[in-house]
Amino acid sequence: MDQQDIIQKTVEYIKQEFSDDASGHDWWHIYRVWKNAVTICEYEKADMFIVQLAALLHDLDDWKFNESVDETPLRARAWLESCHVDIPTAEMICEIITHISYKGAGVESKMGSLEGFIVQDADRLDAIGAIGIGRAFAYGGYRNRMMYDPDSPPQMHASFEEYKNSSSATINHFYEKLLLLKDMMNTPTARIIAEQRHAVMVKFLDQFMNEWEGKDVSDRSL
Repeated sequence: MDQQDIIQKTVEYIKQEFSDDASGHDWWHIYRVWKNAVTICEYEKADMFIVQLAALLHDLDDWKFNESVDETPLRARAWLESCHVDIPTAEMICEIITHISYKGAGVESKMGSLEGFIVQDADRLDAIGAIGIGRAFAYGGYRNRMMYDPDSPPQMHASFEEYKNSSSATINHFYEKLLLLKDMMNTPTARIIAEQRHAVMVKFLDQFMNEWEGKDVSDRSL
């Protein structure tokens, strides 16, 4: 198979694997990350084949949906082998997948390639803005988490274990992760896109808190 055939075959495989997801990590999330990554890659001039395959496969071994305690990309590696992707390329893709996830506010990212930076940025862009808001509440519902609990403040997790084991309310997730992502973008292209999406979340949270306290009613003449 040539590169385009491998990408198309991977699209079909991932679409099937994630077609029934209701957590905000469905096929359309992966589709958006893929398209975001392609757009960023066009500006940043990286290896498009590696970027596309890493974007398409990035959630296949996600710790949130697998029994494994880490994100060793066993399924992704097996898929790449079945497509006869050469070993150096497959290793680079697996390295990207291993380090793509956010693991807590105090945990340093170990991503080490431009292609990895691009895919990580593309994934993080889909976690913020209007779609990010929707995905946050979809995941919170999927995990049976409260929407907001004023008596449970956000925590800045210092380790992956703390972050992984957290079960706090969805609104806390904005302060523990989503609002931090704008300043964690790796590429100039993603930083520009993130500014506007970040502003959408800030405005939403202001409105949410006003509604929670009834201020949007008390501040107006009815």
